[in-house]
Amino acid sequence: MKITIWNEFRHEKSDDAVQKVYPNGIHQALADHLGSIEGFEVRTASLDEPENGLPQSVVDSTEVMLWWGHMAHGDVSDEVAARVQEAVHRGMGLVALHSAHFSKPLKRLLGTSCGLSWREDEQHERLWVVDPTHPIAAGIDRYFEIPNTEMYGEFFDVPTPDELVFISWFAGGEVFRSGMVWKRGRGRVFYFRPGHETFPIYHQKEVLQVIVNACRYLAPRETATVTGIGSAPQAKVSPEASRG
Repeated sequence: MKITIWNEFRHEKSDDAVQKVYPNGIHQALADHLGSIEGFEVRTASLDEPENGLPQSVVDSTEVMLWWGHMAHGDVSDEVAARVQEAVHRGMGLVALHSAHFSKPLKRLLGTSCGLSWREDEQHERLWVVDPTHPIAAGIDRYFEIPNTEMYGEFFDVPTPDELVFISWFAGGEVFRSGMVWKRGRGRVFYFRPGHETFPIYHQKEVLQVIVNACRYLAPRETATVTGIGSAPQAKVSPEASRG
């Protein structure tokens, strides 16, 4: 599976607190883990590279893309955002992480403001698995906790998801739909809330497990083949096709 991890890579170069947690960048922390998974071929890309690190050739050869952005959503070119959107429509999977809720590709794909409420208080979060049969929740117990995090709260202005996997509860009493899947064209999008540039959330085993599961689930699948009425050949369908 060919995976591209995209990151702004701005905070890590300008903020000592962020650099302490992710000295080589959030993208590299994720790549170090995903690159250790058998069958995963991982590369990274960042905002300040030519074409924001995502020329057409890179996008065309990506099966699943992870996206992390925060302080520079507006610096992503509209052309690159459209390129990612079109790739999802053709079958690429997109994993939008934490503050990527406000990224250009996700907003284009969902068609809403993707606005939410938030509070940076460093309190804990409990993520509840609301669909234990979902492949993205494989290996996760009824819930897991993140000791220190940034709160995201409802109302989250996104379309009703096709699949809801996780709901978060925060120490302040807020709740949030933290793991959602949408189908777009031949591809799928997974939004996963946990993550923050100054907390070691992308070093936590449960968070990494969910991301690995999401890559496997969102990977392009074989589509059914129909050759016409009368010949009645068997359609070719992937083993997971029953999930859409």
